[in-house]
Amino acid sequence: MKTMTTRFAAAFSTVWTWAARTARLAVGVPDYEVYLAHVRKAHPDAVPMSHEAFFAERLHARYGKGRSRCC
Repeated sequence: MKTMTTRFAAAFSTVWTWAARTARLAVGVPDYEVYLAHVRKAHPDAVPMSHEAFFAERLHARYGKGRSRCC
């Protein structure tokens, strides 16, 4: 019975992680953990940005171009 509970917990954790990442992407919140995994894999000699620097850079990339021309 314990094995079944452990498997359920692992499956639930995986689904929850996927759902949380999907929700963040849907509303435009950048995922620092995905960024860290990318830097470690693709640029092993580079030092990743701090959490604060990452979010500041993402905010600037999204909103730093000035006011949009909607009207």
